[in-house]
Amino acid sequence: GDGDVLLGEIGGCPFYIAAQQYKYWEHTQLIIDVASGPGGSDFSLEGPDGERFITRSRLFVKAD
Repeated sequence: GDGDVLLGEIGGCPFYIAAQQYKYWEHTQLIIDVASGPGGSDFSLEGPDGERFITRSRLFVKAD
């Protein structure tokens, strides 16, 4: 929607986050990855082919 912030692209698809979430996460590097198998205790979005997206994060530090 109009309040979403474009973070970048994943596989050629735009990836957005809600503006309210962006304010909370703006100093964090979000790492979106794919893993095999069902999700455990971590946050994941499982697909029908046995793989899932996982999100990791760390403090964002600008490269010199």
